Amino acid sequence: MNALIYYISLPLIYLISWLPFWFIYRVSDFLYVLVYIIFGYRKKVVYNNLKNSFPEKSESEIKKIQHDFYRYFFDLIVETLKTLTISRNTLKQRLSLEDTSIFKKYYDQKQSIIIVMGHFGNWELGGARFAIEPYHKLNVIYHPLKDKYFDALVYKMRTRLGNGLYAMKNTLRGMVADRNNITAAAFIADQTPSATGAYWMEFLNQDTPVFTGTGKLANKFNYPVIYASVKRKKRGYYDIKIEELIAKPAEKEPEEIMSIFTKRLEEDIRQQPEIWLWSHKRWKHKRSIKTE
Repeated sequence: MNALIYYISLPLIYLISWLPFWFIYRVSDFLYVLVYIIFGYRKKVVYNNLKNSFPEKSESEIKKIQHDFYRYFFDLIVETLKTLTISRNTLKQRLSLEDTSIFKKYYDQKQSIIIVMGHFGNWELGGARFAIEPYHKLNVIYHPLKDKYFDALVYKMRTRLGNGLYAMKNTLRGMVADRNNITAAAFIADQTPSATGAYWMEFLNQDTPVFTGTGKLANKFNYPVIYASVKRKKRGYYDIKIEELIAKPAEKEPEEIMSIFTKRLEEDIRQQPEIWLWSHKRWKHKRSIKTE
């Protein structure tokens, strides 16, 4: 059955990927009406996340962010499908990477790095855009899908321009194997961990568990931590902002590394809240005992 669904879906996926951008946004508009307006996909989750994150905002402001988020969410879906066929020239036209001096500096030093991002803007197009730069080989950490057919499709989508992938459970092994190469390991570091063993901090006005794996690896390898955000300029166009977050992570505890990242991500979210992934159940866990 999974194979049947895959082979039925595949022509449609490629059709959307080959369509011009102006046309895929008509598809996005249709999905917005169908999935959000008619079926109300995760409306309650998004509304509660926004309400709890921005208690200072009025009801009308929350509703506007919610509306803008769903408009963007379906754009994100169709834009991501474009990574199956998008050209290098189109990536350069639509995603500006304003300052690559940080990458060049470490590349010239033959120094591998860690890139940290959130579910903010189009991180998939951002990864594809990085692949065409003449610097570090990008290895993206990802969760393999349970369905082997769609997992293979996503693998192709993320690697066709030269990026590599580390399955999350094999990240340490992959980084050790690549230790003699000049690489950039890219972490979408705002994942939701289990409550047990998580580092807890305030994020968007809420008590939040933070996954510390990225911080532990940065500390272990002492790879400089670079923050990247893919900010939306207008529909289909982005600015990739790069900054050096931590030059010497071996001098910091993993929890401090993740705290610095999380606070920096929060700054971006507050500036452009509609392009963060509010449909994710980020605060589904609660810690039973508050600690100082």
